[in-house]
Amino acid sequence: MRIYNKAVIVGLETPDDLFETSVLFEELRLLLSNLDINVVGEVVQKRMAPDPAFLIGKGKSVEVSLFCKTLGADLLVTDEELTPIQKSNLKKATGLEVWDRPYVIMKIFEARAHTAEAKLQVELARCRYEIPHLKGLGLQMSRPGGGIGTRGPGETEFERHRRKLERKIKNISARLDEVKKRRSLQRKRRKKAGLITFSLAGYTNCGKSTLLKTLSSDQNIIVKDQLFCTLDTFVRQILLPSGNKVLLADTVGFIRKLPPDLVAAFRTTLEEIILSDVILIVLDGSLGKVMEHFAVIQETIHNFGASRIPRLIVLNKMDLVTEEDRNFLLSRFIHMGEKVVAVSALTGSGLDKLKEKLDKEAILSRDMKRSEGYAS
Repeated sequence: MRIYNKAVIVGLETPDDLFETSVLFEELRLLLSNLDINVVGEVVQKRMAPDPAFLIGKGKSVEVSLFCKTLGADLLVTDEELTPIQKSNLKKATGLEVWDRPYVIMKIFEARAHTAEAKLQVELARCRYEIPHLKGLGLQMSRPGGGIGTRGPGETEFERHRRKLERKIKNISARLDEVKKRRSLQRKRRKKAGLITFSLAGYTNCGKSTLLKTLSSDQNIIVKDQLFCTLDTFVRQILLPSGNKVLLADTVGFIRKLPPDLVAAFRTTLEEIILSDVILIVLDGSLGKVMEHFAVIQETIHNFGASRIPRLIVLNKMDLVTEEDRNFLLSRFIHMGEKVVAVSALTGSGLDKLKEKLDKEAILSRDMKRSEGYAS
C-alpha cells in the first residue's frame, strides 16, 4: 500500500455552513497528522453550493492541480464528503489520490483498531463506504469478468466486487449481532444486580480514558495522547464515598462530521451511552473551544436518541487553565442550567467532588427506577 506524505486540503465556504472553515481545517490537519501526513497547502473556495461534478468546479480543480504540483503534494484531501462522481473527476483532473474527511477518519479508526470487535466494526464501515465508490474506480470496473466465483462472462467487475462487499457486510453484521446479544445479557445482569451505569461521552482526546483509569485505579487501561485511542467499550466498577458501587463505561470519542457509516458500524459500542443511566459529558477545558465541542456532543447524543438521559458536565484538564478561566467556565454552564464539576483526571484535582456528585446522581437514578417500577 502506498504511503502518502504531503497533502493539500480543500474546502468550501457556503452560506449555510455550520462551522468556520478555519476550525474545520485545523481539525483536518490534526486528523492527517495522526496518519503522519503533513499538510503543505490549503485551498478554500466560496460557492453557493457544492459543484455536483467536481465539488469545487472544473476550473478550480485545474488550479488545484497546478497548486499541488508546485508544492510537491502526493495527496488531495477534501473536508467535505465526496460523491463517487466528484471523487473520480477530481482524481482525473489532478492526477492525485483523493480522500475525503470521512475516509481520513476511517483510516485512523483502522490504525487504532486492535481488538477483534473494533476491527470488525471498522471493516463494516469501510465496506459500506466502498460500495457507492466502486463505479469511480475506472474503466476496469465496467469490463466483463469470467471464471470461478463469477456469475458468467456477462458479469462486470463492478457487479462482482459489489457482491463480494455485500457478502462481507452480511457476514460481519451477523458476527456483530452476536456481540450485541452478549452485551445485552451483560446489561441485564447489571440491571438485576441494581448497578447504576454512567457513560463517558466527549470529544476525542478529551481525557475520558484517563478519567476512567484514575477513578477505577485500573492501570491496564491504555491512555495515549492521540485521536480515537479508544474504539472499544471499557466498563469498570467505581467505589463511591457512600460505599455504593457504580459502573463507568468509556466509549469511542466524537468529532465534527463523524462519518455516518462509522456511527452505524459502531452502534453496538455506542449503545453503552444510549442505555446508560447518566451521561458524563467530558470536555477539555484547556482548548478554548469548550462550547463548540459541547454543541457537537449535544447534537451527536441527540442523534443517538439519548438527549433525555440525565447528564453531568465534567470540565477536564483544569490543571492547564487559570483559576479565572475555570470559574468562568463553571459559571457559564451553571447559568445554562447544567450540573457541572471541574477536574483534572491527570492530577486527581476535583475527583473527590466528582465522586460526591456521582453518588447523588446514582441515588436519583435508583429513586427514579423504583418509582418507574412502582408505576408499572
